[in-house]
Amino acid sequence: VLPACLLLALMLLAPALAAQQERGLIFNLDAGELCMQSAQCKSGCCHHKSGLSLARCAPKAAEFQECSPKNILGVYYKCPCESGLTCDSDRTIVGSITNTDYGVCRDPQD
Repeated sequence: VLPACLLLALMLLAPALAAQQERGLIFNLDAGELCMQSAQCKSGCCHHKSGLSLARCAPKAAEFQECSPKNILGVYYKCPCESGLTCDSDRTIVGSITNTDYGVCRDPQD
C-alpha cells in the first residue's frame, strides 16, 4: 500500500515541481521580482535604487548606459553590462568602498 501512495504523491507533485523550475520561487526570477543576490535573477542583476529600498531583478545595462563593475556582493545600484560590453569605470578602492565606482557600458571593439 505504501508504494502506491508514494507513486500517487509523486504523480501529483510532478507538475508543481516542473512549474517551479520554469519560473522559480528562489531562482530564475523575472525583472521586477524581489531578490537578494544576482544569481537569483534571469538577467543576472539584482538591483536596488538606494540603501533603504528592496532589491529587485532588473535587466543588465545596455551600451552607453551607466553600470557597475561586477562585484562579489551580487547586489548593485547600477547593473553590470550586457554580454560583450565592458563597464568603463574608475576602479579605485575609495570608489569600491563608497559604492561610487560607476561607469558607462562600452563595446570593447569600438
